Amino acid sequence: MSDAEQTQGTTGRLLAGRYRLGDVLGRGGMGTVWRATDETLGRVVAVKELRFPANIDEDEKRRLITRTLREAKAIARIRSAGAVTVYDVVHEDDRPWIVMELIEGRSLADVIREDGPLKWRRAAEVGLAVLDVLRAAHLQGILHRDVKPSNVLIADDGRVVLTDFGIAQVEGDPSVTSTGMLVGAPSYISPERARGQKPGPPADLWSLGGLLYAAVEGAPPYDKGSAIATLTAVMTEPLGPPKNAGPLEGVMYGLLAKDPQKRLDEAGARALLTEAVNAPDEPPAAPARKSADPEATQAIAVPKVPERPAGRKSPEKPAGPPARADRPPASAAPRRPAPAAKKPEGQSAFRPLRDAAPSGSARAEADPQPQPPLGGAYTETLVRMRVPAQRRVLLAVVAVVVLAVIGTVIALVVRNSGSHDDGLRPPRPAYGAPAAAERVS
Repeated sequence: MSDAEQTQGTTGRLLAGRYRLGDVLGRGGMGTVWRATDETLGRVVAVKELRFPANIDEDEKRRLITRTLREAKAIARIRSAGAVTVYDVVHEDDRPWIVMELIEGRSLADVIREDGPLKWRRAAEVGLAVLDVLRAAHLQGILHRDVKPSNVLIADDGRVVLTDFGIAQVEGDPSVTSTGMLVGAPSYISPERARGQKPGPPADLWSLGGLLYAAVEGAPPYDKGSAIATLTAVMTEPLGPPKNAGPLEGVMYGLLAKDPQKRLDEAGARALLTEAVNAPDEPPAAPARKSADPEATQAIAVPKVPERPAGRKSPEKPAGPPARADRPPASAAPRRPAPAAKKPEGQSAFRPLRDAAPSGSARAEADPQPQPPLGGAYTETLVRMRVPAQRRVLLAVVAVVVLAVIGTVIALVVRNSGSHDDGLRPPRPAYGAPAAAERVS
């Protein structure tokens, strides 16, 4: 059968004396969607034409016609802003044509392919809109059975619409699917449908979980290249962890549970999706520590160099006080403080820039956690703090030494002067002999 026989609609054709066909909006395996103008009401609409496959027999034609009419009836029963409105159904060329609301926009599959995966907040908004349609459909006893990105339209104004109820299952209607046939996209078919079990609303929710996964990751959760391998993975393999789900991770795992009894229901999915929509853009991060500017003047608490008031002892610490130049290092066992040792002669009176640290085992016990070396701004601060004190100590030592030298010189001069006077004293005259006699007597 030629393309003309398969699709008898042509641009400019007037359908049912009312709908003027325009350009083709899309083609599928069983239909073609046209842009058309309702010349009676003067509005732009979408017209879906049923397309018969090649070499089809009469029974299959009747089955497809029944499916198309059932799709129109199912859509008309759904009351949701996320569902397409059906305006009319006309019969021409022995086939039904569905006249519907025209949605100007792209499919979610086109958005992902052209713009990349969605952010998790926008994906949560899309999920809530699809969930609204599924809830309305389930209340009417309708299972969509083909929830996937290509059947979700994103309108130019941001509206999200779930389309293509062509393989929907309506409660009370006989099945029009051929025996042994599984219709739908393998990556989005629920495990119970893949096993041939009778599906219920949880099957559509599983497909919604796959749609959310594909929306943020760019690919469905299960895609092995072939239908059989993909369906096997759907039934047996665990879900691979998503990388871009953010707050959507919980709802994804809940909807993609293989057991429909353990799967997240509509109310639970709605709560989690709402939380994701209202979640902050990013989790609060700890404030980054700024590195100190070595050129900036800062007030820095220098480790191991505590300032103590004069004449006041600092309380003992369990690990022992830090060693100082005028005090021996702390020992391993606690003991009473020893009296200050006399400074050995010749020891420099300068206080080092860093306190002397214990060595060997004493150091390991006195300081169990190694402290970072001081440098940069720390050393600069210590130099500014200690140079005046060193100068004062130096001046004091020099003054003491000078005074000691001066005192020594004076003492030597005085002693030498006394010895000289004794040597120049004249002897007593001879007539002083009686005095000596007197002294003897």
